[in-house]
Amino acid sequence: MHNTHKKLPGCRGVTLIELLVAMSVLTVLLAVGVPSFSQFTANTRLNSYANTMFSHLALARSEAIKRNTRVVICKSPDGSTCANLGDWSQGWIVFADLDNSGSINGGEQIITATPALSTGFSFCGNSHVSSYISYDALGMTKRTSGAFQAGTIKLCSAAPAGNGRSIILSGSGRSRITQITGCSCPNLDASE
Repeated sequence: MHNTHKKLPGCRGVTLIELLVAMSVLTVLLAVGVPSFSQFTANTRLNSYANTMFSHLALARSEAIKRNTRVVICKSPDGSTCANLGDWSQGWIVFADLDNSGSINGGEQIITATPALSTGFSFCGNSHVSSYISYDALGMTKRTSGAFQAGTIKLCSAAPAGNGRSIILSGSGRSRITQITGCSCPNLDASE
């Protein structure tokens, strides 16, 4: 009789124990890797949003000096009008404020617009920068009343909780970004 159970060359199976060990190692790697990737993604978005606002502050300042007129950044949910309610996460516009009102009116040119941030991020300013930031022709931040304008805008992420960035605006018009922990943004529903 011939042996009907011949081994085929190159074919080898795995045992149940080997399969369970491989699955266990994969599970541990995923348990460690997925939260780290989520945190990496949130931090990347935090940096991106903070850098976008920072660059728009620099743009508004340089445009105010170049145009020799007031240039304003205001919250804008639609990219064409200023909003008094909500926070900066709804988006913002940069425009030449020819009538010194702090809001866009007919004939005023929009320089750039930024859409709303992704869900899970809040972007709020303290009372001096809660609705708008205005630069005069000298590049200094000034409120529409003429008073100097300085403040802090906080960008917070829901995940990982408490991480954020802070954009600090000085009365001279310069701004800087710092990393913060314990970040929280209250809901703003009143104008300044």
